[in-house]
Amino acid sequence: MATTLKIDFVSDVSCPWCAIGLTALETALQRVGNEVQADLHFQPFELNPKMGPEGQDITEHLTEKYGSSPAQQAQIRETIRQRGAELGFEFGLNKRDRIYNTFDAHRLLHWAEEQGTGKQQALKKALLQAYFTEGEDPSNHEVLVRTAVAVGLDGARAAEILAGDAYTDEVRQAQAFYQRAGINSVPAIIINDKHLISGGQPVEVFEQALRQIAAEAA
Repeated sequence: MATTLKIDFVSDVSCPWCAIGLTALETALQRVGNEVQADLHFQPFELNPKMGPEGQDITEHLTEKYGSSPAQQAQIRETIRQRGAELGFEFGLNKRDRIYNTFDAHRLLHWAEEQGTGKQQALKKALLQAYFTEGEDPSNHEVLVRTAVAVGLDGARAAEILAGDAYTDEVRQAQAFYQRAGINSVPAIIINDKHLISGGQPVEVFEQALRQIAAEAA
């Protein structure tokens, strides 16, 4: 009989290590098979909450934020590309040259969780692919609505949410909760409200943790 594990995946849709971490976690869940039933929730974290609507050139942004040189950034991007390729996630590096505000994407993800099993996860994966693989703007409402429709969500309702301020308070409260809990980098994967796995870890790390925590919980 499967052991149900509550998994809160705290992340941003413009975080490459979040794409790697989610893909690795999903692979690990496939490996543990019937041993674990995942109760998976995606929680909001904005890497750049003050980012303006026009976004910013990604090289300029990373230099300002981390002091990294273009050469260092290129090396990191190649590492990320290779990690993604190993897991089957494509980083279209030639398409992604700007970074954007992601607050509206988080509002839509909060709504998607209410729409039935798997809808939030499907939207999260589609948004990561839209930005990292296709180079789309995750702050653009047309992109967000189109992505929602592609995973089976109501496009008219998605557009209505984005046009107003629905789920603003809920997203702000969730962000504040995880900040108070000490989460200041992502991805942060919290299992059963007490076990923390930080970063885009290899599949084997997630698999071992899932088996161990499931055994303890059984």
